[in-house]
Amino acid sequence: MSKPDKDLNAGQNAGLTHVDEHGAARMVDVAAKAPTHRRAVARCEVLMSPNTLELVRSNSLAKGDVLGVARIAGIQAAKQTATLIPLCHPLLITAIHVEFTFDTDVVCVEATAEVVDRTGVEMEAMTACAVAALTIYDMCKGVDKTMVIRGLALWEKSGGRSGLFQRSL
Repeated sequence: MSKPDKDLNAGQNAGLTHVDEHGAARMVDVAAKAPTHRRAVARCEVLMSPNTLELVRSNSLAKGDVLGVARIAGIQAAKQTATLIPLCHPLLITAIHVEFTFDTDVVCVEATAEVVDRTGVEMEAMTACAVAALTIYDMCKGVDKTMVIRGLALWEKSGGRSGLFQRSL
């Protein structure tokens, strides 16, 4: 078998930080950056039937405390982000909060992650949010197979060179 042509993707990486001069994936070197306080907030929604929403809200589901388990799952997921997303740096997270609110037919999931480090914590917040939502789905799927997880997005980030980002409504 012949060796792949390393120059095949050369020149196609203009402005891409996770691609080297030959087009190969790489982890960004952040050694020269100064550690700063960084914070990120991610949100998504789990759409479900009104009956399922009431079971979750009243903590009456046979599998147990849906939101309590989802909160722990989100926290654990944030701590595992670097093992799940190949080019993420392992971070010493200083805080992770996973909160839930209810709307008409959804459980709203919000995850906030904080760190003092050389790189951002957006992926940790997004991972926490996604896994918390997936846990809600997993715990409720026996009573509602129509659920939909929607709208996973970064809503806010601060710290680092790029500064403040806030999603507009």
